[in-house]
Amino acid sequence: MRTIVQTMCTAVHSDRRHIGVDRLPHVIDCDVAVIGGGPAGLASAYAAASAGVRVVVLERAEHPRYKTCGGGLIGTSLRIAAPHFAVPARDTISAITFTDRGLRAFTRHATGRPLLTLVRRDDFDHAWYRTAVEAGAMVRQNAQVRGIEEDADRVRVMLADGSALTAAVVIGADGSAGISSRHVGVTFEQQDLGLEVELVATEADRAHWRGRVQLDWGPVPGSYGWVFPKDDELTVGVIMAKGKGPETKEYLTRFLDQLGLTGREVRHDSGHLTRCRRPDSPLRAGRVIVAGDAAGLLEPWTREGISYALRSGTWAGVSAARAAKESPVALDDYPAAVTEHLVPEMLAGRRLLRMFSEHPHLVHAAMGTPLGWRAFESFCRGELSMANVVRRTPIRMAVSMPSRTRPDPPAGHQPNRT
Repeated sequence: MRTIVQTMCTAVHSDRRHIGVDRLPHVIDCDVAVIGGGPAGLASAYAAASAGVRVVVLERAEHPRYKTCGGGLIGTSLRIAAPHFAVPARDTISAITFTDRGLRAFTRHATGRPLLTLVRRDDFDHAWYRTAVEAGAMVRQNAQVRGIEEDADRVRVMLADGSALTAAVVIGADGSAGISSRHVGVTFEQQDLGLEVELVATEADRAHWRGRVQLDWGPVPGSYGWVFPKDDELTVGVIMAKGKGPETKEYLTRFLDQLGLTGREVRHDSGHLTRCRRPDSPLRAGRVIVAGDAAGLLEPWTREGISYALRSGTWAGVSAARAAKESPVALDDYPAAVTEHLVPEMLAGRRLLRMFSEHPHLVHAAMGTPLGWRAFESFCRGELSMANVVRRTPIRMAVSMPSRTRPDPPAGHQPNRT
């Protein structure tokens, strides 16, 4: 039976370029199974397939599919994606308007290259999907995973339709509430609720917002809001610590009113939780490793997660391919890479979030200074990591300041409409 299964899978793998990915319900065995078809999962699938191993991605929905996300790509993400496909940009951003609870608005303009590229996640993820398939990965869509079991040399992934997939290594990229995260035992230090609406943009909106985003420092410590233009859409969202649902909804309602966008046609209205891992949280359990949101990898202050998904996914795919070909010991390379490159950034992000929560007025003022703006500009372009940001003397001094009470807006002061 083992020989028959191997022969069948080898035949499917060898003819993968000519088989529609939705016609693969009988794939039984592979080298690397990836749970989740977002940026982390597809980047890992691409990396593993490019290394010459048999890869199957299990995606619970069907590409292209809507995903709640601001869709802002910093330079780090662009450098990973751009060699593989033309990034489906909806806008490129060269200006940022900053407000503090809708007040004290000012706009800074980038010098030289743009700061951010904005994408719709259905477009971006679908581009990664095509890239992974072209590299040799097989994607089984509408595949809901129900469980993971592991023995001495294989991992068994059970699906809701009663079928199962076995693999030498499993990469979990099914989100922070996914099965793989629970299997590995990921624990979280920070959890936030994001609420977002996608609005139909008028011609006036397009002209007003093209090339510019707005960031608003919110009413609750650590919260903020954003406006991201995407040609025919405006993405407006807010994020706040979990457990403050009513306050988060109130903030979004007030923010839309301040922007003059109340009553606009809504294409999507959604919410999501972001979860940031504890520094000592595991990234591996046996032959199962987790990447992206499933590992709780994101920047704690901005909650930027796409660059973390692409980097961790790529490292996971490389390590999984080596482990499938050589030995499970190769999986040790993955947590080592995360610890070396991402953990310092996350620790720095936590320090900046703490400073922002306690002294948001200083953060707002800093964006109006040459030093603060250059640091933020360099971070957006992927030229300066969070770890290097907090090493700069003025910022290092700022993050060490004692806590102070946040001032209220002046009485009778009216919000700025930007």
